[in-house]
Amino acid sequence: MRAGRLLSLVSILGREGRTTVAELARRLEVSERTILRDLEVLSGSGVPVRATRGVGGGVELIEGYQPALPGHGLRGGPRRAGTARMTVRISDEGRRTAAILGHLQPLRPRPEPPEADGWLTATCRMRSMETMAVEVLALGPEVEVIAPPELRELVAGLSRSTARLYR
Repeated sequence: MRAGRLLSLVSILGREGRTTVAELARRLEVSERTILRDLEVLSGSGVPVRATRGVGGGVELIEGYQPALPGHGLRGGPRRAGTARMTVRISDEGRRTAAILGHLQPLRPRPEPPEADGWLTATCRMRSMETMAVEVLALGPEVEVIAPPELRELVAGLSRSTARLYR
């Protein structure tokens, strides 16, 4: 999943410094072209990535940049969800956006009819808590986490942190 790969990419660069595109591709099990596209996305979203050509070159985060990745520095590091499932309420717009972004996939709507406001309840397989939190936050007010409560709390905490930046 792209969001998880982007987080992994920033994490590797933050931890290890300058690394070649070939090494990143090998470690993340994707093509070098995919890494280049991911680096372009990171750069476009404000992550200060620098590329150096030639012998001893590679890509790195600009000196002094410290990524604030969800779940890092918490007890036990990033939490894994295994084969757990999550339950969400999601709007029609949220479903369309999730499909375009590849988030919350595969999203499985419950058999009951949508609520009066058009929202429906659905489930999807969880990867890590941090990855799922990022996917939920990317959908903004078009999705609400119902379960598990730990994910709901993580999303709420990240939302509050973001809201403080915009006060």
